[in-house]
Amino acid sequence: MVSSSISTQVIYGHKVSSVVPCSITGDTVYELSDMDLVMKLHYLHGVYHFRESDFPTEGLRDKMFPLLDTFAPAAGRIRRSMMGRPHIKCNDSGVRVVEAQCDKTIDEWFDEKGPFLHHRELVPGKVIGPELNFSPLVFVQFTKFKCGGLAVGLSWPHVLGDAFSAASFINMWGQLLSGKILPLKPQHLLQPITKLEKPKKASLNSEKPFSIKQVPPVEDCWMVANENKMETFSFHFTGTKLKHLLSKVSGESEAYQYSPFEVISAVIWQCLAKVREGKGPKMITICKTDTSSKRDRILSNHQTLSTIKADFSAAEAKLSMLAELISGELVNESEVVEELVDDGSGTPDFIVFGTNLTFVDMEGIDFYRMEINGQKPVAINYNINGVGDEGAVLVLHDAEGVLEARGDSSGRIVTVTLPIEQALHLRNELEREWGIA
Repeated sequence: MVSSSISTQVIYGHKVSSVVPCSITGDTVYELSDMDLVMKLHYLHGVYHFRESDFPTEGLRDKMFPLLDTFAPAAGRIRRSMMGRPHIKCNDSGVRVVEAQCDKTIDEWFDEKGPFLHHRELVPGKVIGPELNFSPLVFVQFTKFKCGGLAVGLSWPHVLGDAFSAASFINMWGQLLSGKILPLKPQHLLQPITKLEKPKKASLNSEKPFSIKQVPPVEDCWMVANENKMETFSFHFTGTKLKHLLSKVSGESEAYQYSPFEVISAVIWQCLAKVREGKGPKMITICKTDTSSKRDRILSNHQTLSTIKADFSAAEAKLSMLAELISGELVNESEVVEELVDDGSGTPDFIVFGTNLTFVDMEGIDFYRMEINGQKPVAINYNINGVGDEGAVLVLHDAEGVLEARGDSSGRIVTVTLPIEQALHLRNELEREWGIA
């Protein structure tokens, strides 16, 4: 198990440039949905490690020009309507690209840092604002290792789309590197929700959702203000260890078969409850991304938000009891969440990840479809920037994982963000209880 507090001196020679679409987009306005605006204070950071890369970094960058013909909003900038609602002006201002060098081989890097750590040196940690009109939305960093290895770092704003959208962006770039030609401006994939198409809001009598928290207005600097200093760490559930865990939990309840996500979430929920010494969490949030091929747009936030409350002590319960709650029929709060966003101003501002301890299911996203000249990444990790003080846990497949049915036992990468003291104690508890180090 590794933490993200590491030296940055081995990365050097940073060169910054901008990439714009090949074709002029014009002044097209890309309207943001209510759910896009709910997610605007969160950012996805991904790192893809490759053992070798024959492409010079200039060639990697140049293939992003035609990519942005398809993903034109990614090269745009945030503007506001007369009533204050944010939208994206597709003005071809560009995606920011950073090229850097590392004085270590990729194996030396893995030996020192670990292959599954979210490395701050490999992803530009920028947020949107405070100069909103000029702030790039997407950042990409290419870091070359001295052995010829490559790290591709992506900083993706959640206001632009969910993890499926981010993966589609990178995967299509990989197709371009392999010589494939993308369709020019597939409008059916990027079509925004216009005011005419936007469904009329119903008057819901539901209680306010528990999966989000309203925060003071952030104005033009879109970032979360934490009360605690947050720490991120990652660990690897090997296929063997995960299979053992699945068997152990299923043995406690013969009537259920749980998915790896459900069991891993139950383990961390219980361990953190022990760390907090009876102070919760009693309630958690489950976030799942819709990976359906029937999406109307590549760029969209199609995740479901559900909350679960335990009326018993999570620290003392059987893991199967927690897994049963997580695997049960969840009530999707997404529509109720969208009801809270004002049509005119796009306010108020919210946080989602970290309102409660939030478990993010990324098992169904095919990150490993991305390849460069037939070479797939040897390690991928994702992290969320902008997590509230209750913390977040991301679960995704490892390099050997395949997208199989519930209950498969391929490995998983788990990334946890918590207040720094809780993160330290949780690492110790996971190592003591489960031998995860």
